[in-house]
Amino acid sequence: MAAPRRGTTGHSCYFITASSFQKQNLFQSDRMARLFVEVLLYYRAQEKYLLHEFVVMPNHFHLLTTPLESLEKSLQLIKGGFSYRARKELRFIGEIWQPSYHDRRVRDLEEYRAFCEYIHRNPVKSRLVGNPADYPYSSAHLGFPLDGVPQRLKPVRLLAV
Repeated sequence: MAAPRRGTTGHSCYFITASSFQKQNLFQSDRMARLFVEVLLYYRAQEKYLLHEFVVMPNHFHLLTTPLESLEKSLQLIKGGFSYRARKELRFIGEIWQPSYHDRRVRDLEEYRAFCEYIHRNPVKSRLVGNPADYPYSSAHLGFPLDGVPQRLKPVRLLAV
């Protein structure tokens, strides 16, 4: 089943979750997880989307991203690009992705920060590491080129008017 058309989605920030086929632990291998991160960073470098935060878990991934064209195009590049390279470079045979993905438009800075925290804490919550910075397939791990906080997010009002 294809993802429903979402209309114009460019230039808004989104929290994305997509799962591997039947929630199989495809990304528990270092080769698969590293290749997925390479694909994410490749299309970011090609200026297809802004990449703010990410985590690659054993059977799913989470992103904070701002598409520069459309959300559908960004996810098509990520999921399709990874599938192509996994088959070509790692000789992977079989289904890789569950159809579609879950998205949530980020409305304000408070929500953005909560999603960042969720992404960083996901490997800790799953007991893969004790510290978010120790998980090598996450933006919490140092050294990944990322885009800053989207300027379009509305600041949360601290005082009621």
